[in-house]
Amino acid sequence: MARGDGSVVPTDPQTMAVVKKKTQSSRSWILFDATGQGSLLDVDKYAIMHRVHIHARDLRILDPLLSYPSTILGREKAIVLNLEHIKAIITAEEVLLRDPTDENVIPVVEELQRRLPQLSATGLQQQGDGKEYLGGQNDAEAAEEDESPFEFRALEVALEAICSFLAARTTELEMAAYPALDELTSKISSRNLDRVRKLKSAMTRLTARVQKVRDELEQLLDDDDDMADLYLSRKAGSASPVSGSGAANWFAASPTIGSKISRASRASLATVRLDENDVEELEMLLEAYFSEIDHTLNKLTTLREYIDDTEDYINIQLDNHRNQLIQLELFLSSGTVCLSFYSLVAAIFGMNIPYTWNENHGYMFKWVVIVSGVFSAVMFLMITAYARKKGLVGS
Repeated sequence: MARGDGSVVPTDPQTMAVVKKKTQSSRSWILFDATGQGSLLDVDKYAIMHRVHIHARDLRILDPLLSYPSTILGREKAIVLNLEHIKAIITAEEVLLRDPTDENVIPVVEELQRRLPQLSATGLQQQGDGKEYLGGQNDAEAAEEDESPFEFRALEVALEAICSFLAARTTELEMAAYPALDELTSKISSRNLDRVRKLKSAMTRLTARVQKVRDELEQLLDDDDDMADLYLSRKAGSASPVSGSGAANWFAASPTIGSKISRASRASLATVRLDENDVEELEMLLEAYFSEIDHTLNKLTTLREYIDDTEDYINIQLDNHRNQLIQLELFLSSGTVCLSFYSLVAAIFGMNIPYTWNENHGYMFKWVVIVSGVFSAVMFLMITAYARKKGLVGS
């Protein structure tokens, strides 16, 4: 069915379902370039795959409808980042962040806007003040040598955000757990037990999330090849050779370092090629956040140990109450056995059976009562002594 303006409106139900499915598959993204400028995108997965040159299986990791663990993957031209709520694709020149309107992602968006244009702002400031640039060439050179590539700055923002997020969740859990555990030790009740049970479940889930991020960082630190795959600027620079040598040119933003490489001799070119496999900068970055996430995991481990100690204390208290109940039951059983002898005497003398010794032998009743009382007392003491020997009751 055609409209007057030339556009086509599909009327086939199957076609409508396909259009609706494509609309639902679109996701909201925010794009940051090297200057920190952000722009909202509402595109489907095929446009994202074409833009950053990744496979569908890598993009599927970032799907919020699917449950994938925390992952940091290095590809040829991109870094696929899935850290809890932070789902991003980092290239050598831009960052694509998913669901920017999420309340947990908004601080990451603000931090990317603040941190990404750091290199450009430094360069503009140096170019704007030409006198100081010429006079402080050594300082500018040192500043450029310390400047991290674009993808590392974006990766650092994501790692800092996820470490801070998990540390904040851990602090909130500690503030709720320790008072609840102390209250449980002072008063054992169903309400306190249920409260601690929920906190323990939350701690177990949070520990698993922190453990996965820690394992991912540890796996990256243990493999130099995986860390080398994250040097996107270096790989992009190595594609264009310097003076025909094929050396890395990811220092293109720094004219001073570029001139150093251009003046290097053939002997120094071997050192440059070795520097292509140097992952010290990224290793230091990952180790810093690995230490932070490991500290968070240690806090959760300490909390788990405190919960286990509280459970042991509660079990000791319950065992003590159980022993008291056993002791009470033992005393009641002993008393019942002792009273049964008096019942036996009353039953014997209460029967309407003629006995020859029943006449003029009233003292027999007194002796039977005395003997049965002594026997009952001795039996009661023997049972109590045996229970104390076996540890069933306290001394």
